[in-house]
Amino acid sequence: MTPSTDQRTRPAGFRRSLLVLVLVALVGLGGTTLAALALRNAEQDRTTRAVAQRTTIISQAISAEVSRYSASLLDLAASVGAQSSLEAAEFTAITAAVDRRRFPGGTGLSLVVPTTGDGIAALQTRWRQLGATNLTLRPNGGGLHRFSVLNKPLDGSGSIAGLDLSASVQVVEAMNAAQAGHRVTVSRAYRLLKDSDLSPERRQLSFVFVAPIYATSPGATDNGRFRGWLTLGVRGYDFLSEVVAGSAGDRVAVTLLDNESGDPLPMASWTPDVAVDRNVEPREVPVSVAQRTWTLRVEPTRRLLTDSVQSFDEVAWLIGLVLTALLVALTGTIATSRNRALRRVEEATAALRTDIARREEVEHRLRQRETELVGFAGVVAHDLRSPLARIMGYADFLQEEAYDRLDDMQRDFLARLRKGANHMRVLIDDLLDYATAENRTMANVPVDLHRLAEEITRERSGDRTADVVVGELPTIYGDPTLLRQVLDNLIGNAIKYTPADREPRIRIGCRAVSEGRWRCEVSDNGIGIPEQDRGAVFDAFTRVGGSENFPGTGLGLAIVHRIIERHDGRVGVDENPEGGSVFWFTVPERLPMRNLETQKQMS
Repeated sequence: MTPSTDQRTRPAGFRRSLLVLVLVALVGLGGTTLAALALRNAEQDRTTRAVAQRTTIISQAISAEVSRYSASLLDLAASVGAQSSLEAAEFTAITAAVDRRRFPGGTGLSLVVPTTGDGIAALQTRWRQLGATNLTLRPNGGGLHRFSVLNKPLDGSGSIAGLDLSASVQVVEAMNAAQAGHRVTVSRAYRLLKDSDLSPERRQLSFVFVAPIYATSPGATDNGRFRGWLTLGVRGYDFLSEVVAGSAGDRVAVTLLDNESGDPLPMASWTPDVAVDRNVEPREVPVSVAQRTWTLRVEPTRRLLTDSVQSFDEVAWLIGLVLTALLVALTGTIATSRNRALRRVEEATAALRTDIARREEVEHRLRQRETELVGFAGVVAHDLRSPLARIMGYADFLQEEAYDRLDDMQRDFLARLRKGANHMRVLIDDLLDYATAENRTMANVPVDLHRLAEEITRERSGDRTADVVVGELPTIYGDPTLLRQVLDNLIGNAIKYTPADREPRIRIGCRAVSEGRWRCEVSDNGIGIPEQDRGAVFDAFTRVGGSENFPGTGLGLAIVHRIIERHDGRVGVDENPEGGSVFWFTVPERLPMRNLETQKQMS
């Protein structure tokens, strides 16, 4: 029996349909793979930048803390050297304010004096007469001894007075370097002599700050004579955990390495209870510590980037596979029958709705990163300041030194350069102020608003002649720097947005609106603000109608808004019946406790 034409063409049509389905699947999987790889690379790059930013913050925190240690130790050494005949009671008074809060990780502060073996008995007798009645010197070996004659423990352990520190090679090296260089030095990492009685698992690698002591008492004949050393022992892990815990959190793991002990020696590590991301290379930067250089190693954890439940490449794979499956299914249904195609289209539509809902969820999570982008803007603005300062410096140099040698075109270009650089400086300053206004550390001290307004008025008097009247303003509790910025922006805007053919007339006053709350107003006779724009005037980068011909970045009022919100207040603007605008803000006389608790958490 001869097969019909339809029967003969069915295998060929099936093969063609199958080939089309395979091609669609391959194209979809190939596109999905490329998209996933691109997103994976983008996510790794984003993680690398985040690690670099976090490394900079931690490095600056360690450098600032070490510099503070050195400065404090020098001050204490100078106070000790200023005593004509130091006694134990005077040492106690000089070190009264020294504790673990001042020196995180510190174990104790010691006055160390040198002597040879022949002078041990005389040294012990002398210091007992000076108030160290229980002092017993415990020499170690021969040669030059270095005894701790006075000691203030900082970690709750016992005193090391009488201990011979010459037993530690690392401390002796630091002492010799401090005496030779007349400066604060830091020892190599080692285990403190006072920790020798601890179990091995409790011993930490530590280091010692050493400051030389020279006689500086007024009228003394031995001024400049070397008297000894002031030492501060610091346990490495305690120091690192207290200094970087806030800035590292559970986002990165931190390790400090001593580079001058042969191979880099890990002194201390801060490792949160989160797995480290081994797909990203750790970042290492040098940290200068007195005469030494440490290495700071920072490794990201899985919590460094937490803006999505799963990584972007996995999301891309999921979406790509869903879309590929839909295309294959759709192609298959078209190749078979119209009814099945319609049914598959309905299923695909439902899947697309689910996919859109998932995309909206991801978009919602991405919006949560807006706060971090504000911080990123602050970092960018801060990093732009240095090159801009050099540009303005060279432009000012050309203006002062080479102006007469330039032709008219070059002078015009120079004027444009200076104007553009100055505009960029204002923009960077406003951007940095806006980025830090919400989370910078805020003081809570009495602030005399009347004195602030008077000072700002005097400072602004050189900008433009204006009739400014400062009424009665109260004293409230808050941050003086931030509140000065509020008044400076409002008074500056009142002067700036008054037409050139009109003398600015500004009135500043406050009145009590409820118990413990004040409403302060700055009224002007400027261009005014249309009623439809008043609701958006405090948004960032907003320029309302009529302000196009006046310079500005659109951030001043946004900064005011953020600062007043942090002071538990509100801001607004009304029409001035005499022409112009009345900008107002409300502030409490004292900050509520919830604001102070929030401030501590942000710090």
